[in-house]
Amino acid sequence: MGKIRVHPFHVLRINMMLSCAGADRLQTGMRGAFGKPQGTYARVAIGQVLLSVRCKDSNSHHAHEALRRAKFKFPGCQKIIVSRKWGFTKFNRTDYLKLKAENKIMPDGVNAKLLGCHGPLANHQPGRAFLPETA
Repeated sequence: MGKIRVHPFHVLRINMMLSCAGADRLQTGMRGAFGKPQGTYARVAIGQVLLSVRCKDSNSHHAHEALRRAKFKFPGCQKIIVSRKWGFTKFNRTDYLKLKAENKIMPDGVNAKLLGCHGPLANHQPGRAFLPETA
């Protein structure tokens, strides 16, 4: 599964100028120079993430090779970095596995939510959140 992090929402415009003989009498220079749309582009900063791919560890070499081939289709210099996070979540791999074993985390689409101590007591039955099991 992949996410595209940048999208071409900015419109590139061009002020068409005539280049034939006698064109100086037809043009007004920079007066009213708001051009016609020519295309779209994405403004990207240095170090900004372009793509994110989530896969199983057994298939990571396939994803790495696919991204290596795809980076030649983009202008500039790109790096492929393996994240320390679990999927698209904000949790590190070790923290995620520990929290999941303790039932302190809940799936939320492609993300995960940390269960808190607030809310109705029915939501905090033993073994579900932070309350220990009683005999």
